[in-house]
Amino acid sequence: MIQGSGRCHYHPERTGLGICVECRRVICRECTTQFEGINRCASCLEKRLKALDGPAERRDWTVGHVLLALLGAAVVYGGVLLLANMASGL
Repeated sequence: MIQGSGRCHYHPERTGLGICVECRRVICRECTTQFEGINRCASCLEKRLKALDGPAERRDWTVGHVLLALLGAAVVYGGVLLLANMASGL
């Protein structure tokens, strides 16, 4: 497919309707999907939707999370005590 020919990248026998804003390929009416008010081809739209899915759902606290939180609190508390002892020794 020659870029700029005005023919659909995916269907060379069809006239191009627009250009995908992501990949800059000429696409026909069947291949054009407007998402967020912008024309995208099917493959670019799929990539965009995957990016919008975002991170997985947050899980509830598990025993591992609780132990890690307690360990972190103990480290912070120990650091504060150490600094307090160093400051009182000066």
